[in-house]
Amino acid sequence: MEKQETEQSIKKTEKRLRYISGMIKQNGRKILHNYPITSPQFVALQWLLEEGDLTIGELSNKISLAFSTTTDLVDRMEKNELVVRTRDQKDRRVVRIHLLEKGKVIIHEVIEKRQLYLQEVLEGFNDEEKTSLNELLDLLYTRMKHVNEK
Repeated sequence: MEKQETEQSIKKTEKRLRYISGMIKQNGRKILHNYPITSPQFVALQWLLEEGDLTIGELSNKISLAFSTTTDLVDRMEKNELVVRTRDQKDRRVVRIHLLEKGKVIIHEVIEKRQLYLQEVLEGFNDEEKTSLNELLDLLYTRMKHVNEK
């Protein structure tokens, strides 16, 4: 009986996470309609903001896209003056993608609007519920990262 309850719990958790992820993506797309970037470009810009300059290969791994697809993505972002390719100071053979000010401004504005959406969603939560939610999300993230690194 316990195994069935665990399976049901896992199914329910997976479904809820899938639906939440879908809602976040849907809202994120609405926000992006006001900006000259696509969803994959948003993800790439976010990584560049958080990690700093990355090679195409590093960025490709972070955003889980093929190297050639990432190259095309960077070409379009460079054309729109969101990023620029620069030579690595230590190894001139290495080319890094550098986030430009226009890209930083866009990514900060988009993230701020995403946070305002989340703030609206969480308005009915009390402080204790918000703290518990964050602690559980941190735990989930840590466990997922651990399992993915195996």
